[in-house]
Amino acid sequence: MSGVVQAAADIALALLALAMLLCLVRLLRGPALADRILALDTLYINALAGLVVAGIRLAEPSFFDAALVIGMLGFVGTVAFAKYLLRGDLIE
Repeated sequence: MSGVVQAAADIALALLALAMLLCLVRLLRGPALADRILALDTLYINALAGLVVAGIRLAEPSFFDAALVIGMLGFVGTVAFAKYLLRGDLIE
């Protein structure tokens, strides 16, 4: 892998780590429940992107499988939280 790709992956990982830190701050301090849910949703998307970039950086294909699982679980979690916000319960 070329040095340019490795440097770009390193910079992307650092910026994704910063974005995850900022999402964690919003998750802990968010004034409303909707803000916290949105921060959690953004946090899992950043984690997914971090796994993809790490998989590219390390040339390890198993990272992509983990990113797929995180994407599916994160989507289901976001839908469950949104349903909880709208109705107050998860089971009808």
